[in-house]
Amino acid sequence: MLCTVAYSAAQAGDRARARDRALEMIGDAERAAALLPDQPAGPLHSLSVTPASVTLYKVGVLWSLGDAGAAVHTGRNLHPAQFPTAERRGRLHTHLARAWWQWGKAEQTAHALLAAHRAAPSEVRDRPGIRSLVTDLAERHPRTSGVRELVAATHIRPA
Repeated sequence: MLCTVAYSAAQAGDRARARDRALEMIGDAERAAALLPDQPAGPLHSLSVTPASVTLYKVGVLWSLGDAGAAVHTGRNLHPAQFPTAERRGRLHTHLARAWWQWGKAEQTAHALLAAHRAAPSEVRDRPGIRSLVTDLAERHPRTSGVRELVAATHIRPA
C-alpha cells in the first residue's frame, strides 16, 4: 500500500509537496520491506511484496518525480528473475525505459523497451504511455540501435 500511495503522490500536481510525501512513503516501504524475505514463502502467496518489488516502485516514483538519473541508479541491481510474473518483469523494463527516455538516452530506452517486449509484450503494445514512447522514439531516433527492431516487434509505427 505504501508503494502505491508513494507512486500516486509522485504523480500528483503539487510537485514540491508531492516529492517530499512520495519519498517519505517509499522510504517507509523500503524500511518495511527490509524485514521481509527476498522471495515469498511459497507458491500459494498471492501477495508477493519483496525488497525488489519495493525497489521497482521506487524506480517508478523517481522517474515520476523527474529524477531520471536516480531512477536508473536505483534500478541498476534489479533483474527479471526477482519478479514472479511476466507483467512485473515487463514493468521493470518499462520503468527503466521511461527513466532512460527522460534522461535523453535513446539507445538505452530502445533496449529497455525491447527487453520489456520480450518479457511481456502486452506491457509495450497495450499501455498507451508506452506505445507513445515507442512512437516518439521511432520518430526522433529512427537510426538508433534497437529502434528498428522495436518497431518491427511491436508493430507500432511513427505517426
